Amino acid sequence: MLTKQEYIATDKQNYLPVFNRYNMVLDHGEGPYLYDIEGKCYLDFLAGIAVNIVGHNYPPLVKAISIQASKLIHCSNLYYTPQQVTAGEQLKQLSGMDRVFFANSGAEANEGAIKLARKYAQTISSDKIEIISALRSFHGRTLATLTATGQKKYQQGLGPLPEGFIHVPYNDIMALEDIISHKTCAIILEAIQGEGGVNIPDPDYLPKVRELCDKYGALLIMDEIQCGVGRTGKFMGCEHFGIKPDIVTFAKGLAGGVPIGAFCTTEKIAQAFHYGDHGTTFGGNPLACAAASTILEALVTEDLMTKATETGAYLQAQLGKLQSKYPTLIKDIRGYGLLIGMELSIPGSAIVGDCLAAGLIINCTAETVLRFAPPLNITTQHVDELITILDAVLAKHL
Repeated sequence: MLTKQEYIATDKQNYLPVFNRYNMVLDHGEGPYLYDIEGKCYLDFLAGIAVNIVGHNYPPLVKAISIQASKLIHCSNLYYTPQQVTAGEQLKQLSGMDRVFFANSGAEANEGAIKLARKYAQTISSDKIEIISALRSFHGRTLATLTATGQKKYQQGLGPLPEGFIHVPYNDIMALEDIISHKTCAIILEAIQGEGGVNIPDPDYLPKVRELCDKYGALLIMDEIQCGVGRTGKFMGCEHFGIKPDIVTFAKGLAGGVPIGAFCTTEKIAQAFHYGDHGTTFGGNPLACAAASTILEALVTEDLMTKATETGAYLQAQLGKLQSKYPTLIKDIRGYGLLIGMELSIPGSAIVGDCLAAGLIINCTAETVLRFAPPLNITTQHVDELITILDAVLAKHL
C-alpha cells in the first residue's frame, strides 16, 4: 500500500485539478466515524455533504448492496426490475407525488425537471420558456443547472449559457412578483439553501411563491437534493412550509452513498413526456435502487425523521450555548432537523481546518457559515463530542 503522501502525489498527477482536497486519505468508516489510512479517527458531521444519512458501514445497506451485486448490477431501462419498481413505489408514497424517474445525480435530476417543465409549458404556449431561480442557489454543474444556479462563480468561463434563466433574491417575494409573467415556465427553489449558506425562508415565502405559480400558470420545482430524504425532520424540506410542488428532485441521501438521483411529478405534468423525450443508461439500475429502497425503508422503520428532529433540536441548543459563550464569533444559528448552519463573523475555513486536525469533519459554505449535516442516526453523545471539539477550536479564534 502507498503512503499518504504517495497517494496524494499520484492523485495530483492524474486527476483534474477541480477539487481543493484536504491532506488526508480516507480508508473506512463505521457509524458516524471515518478513519484514514494512518488510523486516525474523525467524527463525521458532514456525511459526504448530506449523503451518508445512515452513517458508514450501515449493516442493512451493506447487505442489500452485497446481495444485489451478486445478482444483477445493471441491465438498462429497456427492462423492468423488481428493485426499481419497489424503490419507485416507496418514493412515490413518501413524496406524495404520482410519477418517478431515477437518474444518477442531483444535477441530472434537476436537468430532467427543467426539461419536463419546459415540455409541459409548450403545451400551453410556445413563448412560455422562462425559468426563475434564486440568487445564492445551487442546482448542479450541467450547463442548464449551473445556469439556474444563482452564483456567478460557477458560471465563469463556461459561456455561452442556455437562454431563458432569470435570478431573483431568495426570500424576496416582491422581487419575484416584479419579474414573473405568463412567459414564466417554472420557478425552481431550494426549501433551504444549502450551498448558499443554510438560508431559511420566512414562513410565508414559499406559500406565496406557490400562489404566484398558480396565478401565472408556472410550475413550482422544489430542489430537495440536500434538504430532502428526511434530513430536515420531514421527508421534504418544503413540507415545513405547507406547500406541494409540481416537480420535486432528490439525490444525495437517497441511497445512502450509492449514486442516484430522482425527480417526481404529478400525473398531469408527467403526460407531457413521451417515449424518447428523456432517458438514462445507468439511472435506476438494480444496485442503486436496492440501496435506495433500503434507505427509504429505514426512514420509516427506524423513525429517522423523528430522530433528525429531536437530535437536531439538541444540536441547535448546544450550538446556542456556544453562541452565548462566543458572541463576537458566532452571529447566527439556523436550520431544520440535521441541516444546520452556524454563521460566523470571520471566514470559517481556518476553523474547519482546526476541527479536522482535532478529529472533526465539518465544512464551511458561503465563506462564513459552518455547515452541519451529519447522519440522521447520530446520538446526543455524538453531538456532545462535536461540541467539545468545536468549543476548543473556537477558543483559539477569539
